[in-house]
Amino acid sequence: MTGTAEWREAPGQNGAGHSRTRWDSTAPRGGGEPGGDEPRYGYRPLWVEEPARRHPVPDPVRAAAVRAVLVIAVTLIQAMVAFLCALAGSWLAFPMVMAGVAGTVVATWAAVDVWVTRQVWNQRHGVVSEPSSTARALRRERRARRREERAALRKEDRIRRRGGAGQLSHS
Repeated sequence: MTGTAEWREAPGQNGAGHSRTRWDSTAPRGGGEPGGDEPRYGYRPLWVEEPARRHPVPDPVRAAAVRAVLVIAVTLIQAMVAFLCALAGSWLAFPMVMAGVAGTVVATWAAVDVWVTRQVWNQRHGVVSEPSSTARALRRERRARRREERAALRKEDRIRRRGGAGQLSHS
């Protein structure tokens, strides 16, 4: 790629947290010191940040998910300790198994809480749903059919308003 130049995004000063840096394959490598005033040609960032396609998870749903992950992690640790205590023949095995059962119930509740919180948030704040391509095609066909029906009704209406003009026989 001799003589070609392309623009790449690099972390910088503009509002989106990016600035445009020119990368030219013909420029000398390591153009200047990072703190210097001269531009660094040949600088190529390791990655380019792109905006997220979807919105991040709403705060209440994120909080419920974090709670659920913590509860599930503690429950798994309890189960592991109960198993090790049972292997060792320790008196703690039975209490740890009971704590593991209780932890499983609480972890299940926490997972359901995430789902319910998400459903409630979607219902209260409304989410834009994107119909599948098949649904879109069916809707398009329905609209075309309705358009044709309306056009046929308008045509019949015009014929009636003219009083039958253009017909071969009047009956």
